[in-house]
Amino acid sequence: MVELLEKIYSLTDKEMEECAGHLMLGGGTRGGPILDHGKGVRVWDTSGKDYIDCTSQSWALLLGYANDEINEIIREHSTKMTHIHQGFDNKVRFYLARELARRAPAGMNRVSFTVGGGPAIEAAMKIAFKNVQPSREFVTLFDSYHGSTLGSMGASWISTKSAGKFYGGSRFLPLTRTFVRIPNPVTYRNPLGVSTEEYIDICLTMTREIFQRGVSGKPAGVIVEPIQASAGQLILPKRYLQGLREICDEFETLLIFDEIQTFGRIGETFAANYFGVIPDIICLGKSFGAGLPLAGIIISDKLKGFEPDSEELHTFANPTLSMACACKQLEMFDNGVLANGRTMGKYLGDKLKELQKTYPQLGDIRQVGMHIGVEITDEKMRPLAEEAGLIRKFGFKHGIILGTGGVRKNVLKVKPPLIINQAECDEIIEKFKASIKEVFG
Repeated sequence: MVELLEKIYSLTDKEMEECAGHLMLGGGTRGGPILDHGKGVRVWDTSGKDYIDCTSQSWALLLGYANDEINEIIREHSTKMTHIHQGFDNKVRFYLARELARRAPAGMNRVSFTVGGGPAIEAAMKIAFKNVQPSREFVTLFDSYHGSTLGSMGASWISTKSAGKFYGGSRFLPLTRTFVRIPNPVTYRNPLGVSTEEYIDICLTMTREIFQRGVSGKPAGVIVEPIQASAGQLILPKRYLQGLREICDEFETLLIFDEIQTFGRIGETFAANYFGVIPDIICLGKSFGAGLPLAGIIISDKLKGFEPDSEELHTFANPTLSMACACKQLEMFDNGVLANGRTMGKYLGDKLKELQKTYPQLGDIRQVGMHIGVEITDEKMRPLAEEAGLIRKFGFKHGIILGTGGVRKNVLKVKPPLIINQAECDEIIEKFKASIKEVFG
């Protein structure tokens, strides 16, 4: 073993505590296990305890920990090159751009790469400004989350009081831009208490009114997650997305899909293809680089793209190692990974719905592919945030890592890697059931 790695791997508890005193984190949910190594859907902590990871580490490990095929790409390509400046072409970047275009919706053939999800959103905003004038405002949905960079933070619920209090994003309002917000079509416990179909119509009507009367100039773009992940795994109805597409066309504004969390996870490479709605721009991030940092946008052929005069310039926007891994992941998508995600996702969703019969506190199960949310509520559908947090905490005890979501943190995210098998899904259900039992008896 390399001497430096041996020194790092052998840190004692006391040394780790000392090191932790120098660390500053601006987000994430700490207090869980200290992770040591992982393989497949499992991860082990420094004490040797193993967990099934239903967060895929911020939803980025679609292929699980230490995937053999990805490791082979890393080993071989890293002996050839890793970092290349954005201004220098290479075969890996060419190949990945072509493979993305082949899988993207019709008429979307140009790709720009960047360094993370937030910058991808900002890249899309730049393209929108170039193509839509006169414009100043961007539109997002209630409870949306699109990043925490200064350009994207204002689009996210962390800059509002939607959770009942002000979170970190509100501290930087003088530095962030204002986004116009429109109602999101909540299909479970909508605020007006009407039917889902009625509420979809209301949301679309209000959107048209806001575009007409509440925005100065044209809206530059509407940024929307087809499945609002941080809002609580809210699956937007296809009819709503179709209606939003029509409104954008009517007002000559761009429809921007934030697919940073849906990429691959819902059993299709792109959510646009799943929902049958073609946006003007698709934003990618998180799992795009198969566990390595990589993000990007894909734009419609009808749009003016970036010009090489420093409109969009990042030192690490050409990470050939990440790109090579992304190419391999796309190949693996075609060779059964997406199909397995669809099959096992439905199996896991069905098992959770069976568990719901015993525990009505699982108020709503929302599942598309391996994109699953479980809303914890009381008998009147009121959010139970504290109880959801306790289930997550007891999950560590029983060997399962769950995510939390929803602006009130009452939604548990169950989003393991797509490579999971049926026995591991059954294990998730047993560990999840044991964790619920600790809270609800």
